Amino acid sequence: MNKGGVGLTSGGSGPTSAAAAAAAQKQKTLLQRVDTDITSIVENFNHLVNVARVSDPPVRNSQEAFMMEMRGARMVQAADSLLKLVSELKQTAIFSGLASLNERVEQQTAAFDQQAEKTEQMLSRIGEEAAGCLKELESHYYSSAQRIDQGEQ
Repeated sequence: MNKGGVGLTSGGSGPTSAAAAAAAQKQKTLLQRVDTDITSIVENFNHLVNVARVSDPPVRNSQEAFMMEMRGARMVQAADSLLKLVSELKQTAIFSGLASLNERVEQQTAAFDQQAEKTEQMLSRIGEEAAGCLKELESHYYSSAQRIDQGEQ
């Protein structure tokens, strides 16, 4: 099971570069949305200010009122789009932080797997040495004169 985990971490460089490219593309898209929304707000505000002049004919005033409502609605839509964009940026910051955290966890897991393997090898070697020493001690004990003397008593 540990060996499978090590194999998974070695293939992690491909998805990481693909994730970085996807993040760069998403950042470019988000910046374009910011530019579009801000431009829309500024243009609509300019038109709103220009239309806000009071004129004498009532038809002209009703047309200007309609234009003001339309421009105001467009400004609200652009501002709403910016708010959604801010929310997306927050989520991206959180999840990209988690992605780097996951990458760090994978690196540490791989290091711990290597350390566990080295520890298992060392324990195996120590066990073999202990078994050899125990056999040697048993052979000395069973062939010792003191054991033979105790057996005769």
